[in-house]
Amino acid sequence: MLEQRAAFLSASYGTPGQRFRLAPERAGPGPAAPSWAAGTWTIVTVWNPDGQQQPKADNLRAERELLALIVSRPHFPGVNGEGEWAEPSVILPGLTLRRAAELGRRFAQAAVLFGAGQRVALIWLESDRMRVERFWAQLLEV
Repeated sequence: MLEQRAAFLSASYGTPGQRFRLAPERAGPGPAAPSWAAGTWTIVTVWNPDGQQQPKADNLRAERELLALIVSRPHFPGVNGEGEWAEPSVILPGLTLRRAAELGRRFAQAAVLFGAGQRVALIWLESDRMRVERFWAQLLEV
């Protein structure tokens, strides 16, 4: 669990053009949240359930299933992580926390991100409950 938490905290998230990291404190002056982070938003990936690398074909099949589920909702592509662990994700504006957790659990994800503006919650999807860690979005230069 500690290794997985460290991976989540060191990863970057967002779109290819606007990336952020989870930060324990609010950033200084200037834009602190990605431009797409107005209101509430969720980032969900379906790749590599439970943090275990899966064959690309399995990940792509899960991604198609997710996209079929959200086809009628506003969403746009994102990326979680970098390098070997860069995983396609979707950013869903206006999704409720409950629905975000349902999607994450459906695809056996350890956690999802749920945000409101520049506030970000790392929502751990434990078997019988959700555990929340709160952070700030810290924009990165891309």
